[in-house]
Amino acid sequence: MSEERVVLISGANRGIGEAIARLLGAAGWRLSLGMRKPQLPDWADPERVQLVSYDADDPSAEAEWAKRALSKFGRIDAVIANAGIMIPKNVIEADDSELDAMLAVNVKAPRRLAAAAWDALGKSGRGRVIILGSLSGKRVKSAGAGLYSISKFGAVALAHGIRHAGWDLGIRATALCPGFVATDMARALTNRPDELMTDPDDIGRIAVMLLDLPNEASVAEFTINCQLEESY
Repeated sequence: MSEERVVLISGANRGIGEAIARLLGAAGWRLSLGMRKPQLPDWADPERVQLVSYDADDPSAEAEWAKRALSKFGRIDAVIANAGIMIPKNVIEADDSELDAMLAVNVKAPRRLAAAAWDALGKSGRGRVIILGSLSGKRVKSAGAGLYSISKFGAVALAHGIRHAGWDLGIRATALCPGFVATDMARALTNRPDELMTDPDDIGRIAVMLLDLPNEASVAEFTINCQLEESY
């Protein structure tokens, strides 16, 4: 039991976060799940899954979460910063408070979470960090995605910054960047049917693979798309 890896996953109650958690659990990981309203999933083993009340807007939440995970499991091997928000406005109509809200959740909170787990991640010599970016962190596809893109470009840069900072400790970081995924967030933004969007379980399978790769197979960015674009 002591050698089984432990992962912290934010926004784990639904969508991409729930899929990643479920598939990592099936792969043998022990899970510390950060949720606004903690509720044990029906697939979860309560002996192997910890629920933590987590609010990405609270600057003290990440340190407390890491402390609780270490108290229960004794180690942290990976962090998946999945919690995020989207305000569909262009960069002119938006106000500072809306940009601040997205930067707080999409960039600042993931940075704090990685920092809170940093010492534990370095102990194994193969710590892992996945930042859920977006293809909106690689290109600005429309005016209405402009404000969101600012935050997701920041999230992608954060993953690169973590990768550089942790390299000598064996910590590897990846910006995982999907396009439309069949989640409530995407459904509010497009009329595209679920079957023509990426399945959250496919994002989960990619996350399992990324966490299992050795230090010598580092992946800085992983992009996934459900539609044809020039580069993605």
